[in-house]
Amino acid sequence: MTHSASEITMTRLLRRPGILALWCVLASFGTYACMYGFRKPFTAATFEGTGWGDALKVWYVTAQVLGYTLSKFIGIKVVSEMPPERRARSLLAFIGVAHLALLAFALTPAPSSTPWVLLKAACLFANGLPLGMVFGLVLGFLEGRRMTELFVAGLCTSFILASGVTKTAGAMLLGAGVADHWMPFTAGLIFLLPLVGFVWMLARIPPPDETDVVARSERSTMTGAERWAMFRRHGWSLGAILFAYLLITVLRGVRDDFAPEIWEALGHKIDATVFARSEFVVGMVVLVVSALVVLFRDNRRGFFCSLWMSTGGLAVALASVAAWQADRLSPFAFMVVLGIGMYVPYVAVHTSLFERLIAMTREKGNIGYLMYLADSAGYLGVCVLMFGKTAVAGGDDFLAFFLPLCWVILATTLVLFAIALGLYRHRFPRAAVPKAAPLSP
Repeated sequence: MTHSASEITMTRLLRRPGILALWCVLASFGTYACMYGFRKPFTAATFEGTGWGDALKVWYVTAQVLGYTLSKFIGIKVVSEMPPERRARSLLAFIGVAHLALLAFALTPAPSSTPWVLLKAACLFANGLPLGMVFGLVLGFLEGRRMTELFVAGLCTSFILASGVTKTAGAMLLGAGVADHWMPFTAGLIFLLPLVGFVWMLARIPPPDETDVVARSERSTMTGAERWAMFRRHGWSLGAILFAYLLITVLRGVRDDFAPEIWEALGHKIDATVFARSEFVVGMVVLVVSALVVLFRDNRRGFFCSLWMSTGGLAVALASVAAWQADRLSPFAFMVVLGIGMYVPYVAVHTSLFERLIAMTREKGNIGYLMYLADSAGYLGVCVLMFGKTAVAGGDDFLAFFLPLCWVILATTLVLFAIALGLYRHRFPRAAVPKAAPLSP
């Protein structure tokens, strides 16, 4: 196979660590941020004037989350077995299907009766189903490298920032007169061309080099037997992290999908930029904290640093809830500090906990499998919560539902991370950690 001069030049450039780091962060951040343009803008709409009230939006959000959740279970197999050469094409195909589902959502008649509500909800279910695969495919381009934490911190910042930015885009489209049910598809059109460009960038990322493999272990596709064997080896300690992740995903989902209702209940005047402004601050702080783990060359230290960092973030989040109830924080400060404390452990699971766990233990496999185990559990919890909200949390005071939820989830998650920390310290004292193989001559 012959290569053009431009391809050869690009390959040489991407061998330079600084250029590779910038390229990976931009490509992964951009791809996942654009994906949010096909998933989140519809949550900026209130869908008023339909006669269904708040229940209509709850059904829409729940339907999309159900599709996204099912995708995570399917992704345990699909993502962990996906060959590297098929990732880019699969990304574009999945997002294309999701965009077509938004077109069907727009074309379906207004929800004047229950059958039309269910049909529109089915369109959002179909929208969420392929989008749930995107994160794992993007992650596959980044894992197993000496700078993986930095790369994945950039990727994870996208789902903090992009959520607010894409909701702002949706709010602006609504302000420009775009109808509620056409707004999600229209927002997708805005992000379509940039998405193609960023996926092209992902496809040009070279595989981990030999030094990466020595530092972080080789990553490979996994069979069903290999997935089950890894799960059994880590047992209760991994189970504590997965359950903690389930709970924090629930809280993140409520804070994210019902942001307009929470801001209104807090007494903060909502404008089209408040989502983006608050999440920008959260994203920048979490990005810096998460990326710092890359400074630990020792995988065991990096792993336990991530666990300690997660427990600290949860303690900060709990303090923010107490400070709000004591009238010591403004609505904006409360949402920002809560977001930072909540996202630190959530992002740590993505950036460093599973990455360093595989690198520390030299397990055969990939972090896509572990992430999709965690995500499938997490989003299943979000679905249960959405139905619970529909059934028991009536009325307009969303804080009466949100604040107790914060207390229960944050306190329980803090205990679970402490349990995982103790179990892993007992199982992996320094003498028990496998040594990396030396570079081949």
